[in-house]
Amino acid sequence: MTERAPAATIWDATRLGITIGSVVLIFLAAIEALAVTTVMPVVSVDLHGEALYAVAFSGTLATSVIGMVAAGTWSDRAGPRGALYTAVALFLAGLIVSGIAPDMHTFLVGRLIQGLGAGGQTVALYVVVARVYPPHLHGRIFAAYAAAWVVPSMIGPFLAGLVTELLHWRWTFLGVAVLTAAAFVLVARRLRDVSLEADAVETGDPDAVPDARVAETANAAPAPGSFAARMLLAVVVAVCAVGVGFTVELPFPIGGPLALVGIIVIGIALLPLLPGRTLRAAPGLPSVVLTRGLIAGAFFAAEAYIPKLLMDEHDFSPSIAGLALTLAALGWSGASAVQGRWGDRLGSRRIMLITFTLLISALVGILSVVLVWPAPWIVVVGWGLAGAGMGLLYPRLTVLTLAHSTTRDEGFNSSALSISDATGSALAVAVAGLGFVALPLFGSGFASVYAFAAACTVAALLPGLRMGDPVR
Repeated sequence: MTERAPAATIWDATRLGITIGSVVLIFLAAIEALAVTTVMPVVSVDLHGEALYAVAFSGTLATSVIGMVAAGTWSDRAGPRGALYTAVALFLAGLIVSGIAPDMHTFLVGRLIQGLGAGGQTVALYVVVARVYPPHLHGRIFAAYAAAWVVPSMIGPFLAGLVTELLHWRWTFLGVAVLTAAAFVLVARRLRDVSLEADAVETGDPDAVPDARVAETANAAPAPGSFAARMLLAVVVAVCAVGVGFTVELPFPIGGPLALVGIIVIGIALLPLLPGRTLRAAPGLPSVVLTRGLIAGAFFAAEAYIPKLLMDEHDFSPSIAGLALTLAALGWSGASAVQGRWGDRLGSRRIMLITFTLLISALVGILSVVLVWPAPWIVVVGWGLAGAGMGLLYPRLTVLTLAHSTTRDEGFNSSALSISDATGSALAVAVAGLGFVALPLFGSGFASVYAFAAACTVAALLPGLRMGDPVR
């Protein structure tokens, strides 16, 4: 009797190098994201750019769209290796520029460069997963990525706040830059001998035939269009998204209509970059992509103002204010592990309903703190619940995207998912910033931010219930 081969895992010898290398990159992104969110209230005051607080977030997200489109097309044509290396280099350069910036506008330039790298890195890693791991391991590797947030979430926000208090906020950028350089060397060594060709995925089954999805859907894949055209559209999206953020510096009778025009232009420019019927929430992949944009917008617009709320309204220090982000990141990581193990059993519909309940409960709780009951512990606990909801849903959206993809359109679909994420987040943060400054609800800019985030969460429910489940 022939012994059955051991089940394939993400830690097999043939995949160990790419697993370690990609997890290091996720770890790096986690450190940066949590540190920036924690210290931005201090940075905006120190560089005399409080009106541009939201642009520091939305600008990075907006330029990441350009990186995503470039990396998606590059990965489909020549594999993800070059795209990934270039993205990491841009990420490093952006950190250095922001870390040495003498004023807010230079700081924002660094954030824009950083966005190019962050966006390209995300898409390139998704394609790496599709090329290296068989479909039944996708949930596990994305859960591992989420777990890479655990250590940063435990120490990142608090450490960033502590570094700001004891040294200077600049070291939260320059320190991550040093880590980026070291990690880049590690990743390059790990990826050197790994095949990233489109047909490199092993199923773990010696009798398996080539993926039938390629033959069945070869004529159904979306036509991505020319690289130049897609890049032009990505630039239009990024410029308009950044422009919406800068409207906060104008009187609202001027800035408001300009922001609306920018949003309309973005919607038109996005159409060729997303699967057909995405903005109409068609079942399947279009709803997956739309859900990602709406739920990301709700979460990240709200999170950008969590440390500012705790510092401005409740006199928290930067290090203590970061604890809310710590709890959210831990909830995200833990829920992602649950999704990786039991996601198929729960199903997409149930996961969406759980996420909606957790996120809307958190936002309503924070609104009550802003308007009725000034108990900051509700903000901290509530944001932990919101993080858990996102951790349950986010890996599921990526799994669903790859389940709807073939080797022909992995780059396009992964790019579309990330573009929706970044554009939704950038627009939501920019609009929230405009509301914070120009349209305070019941006299509170914070109330405007969290009411808007709640509205985005409700809007995500419709496409979220139409995503479907992977066909195994």
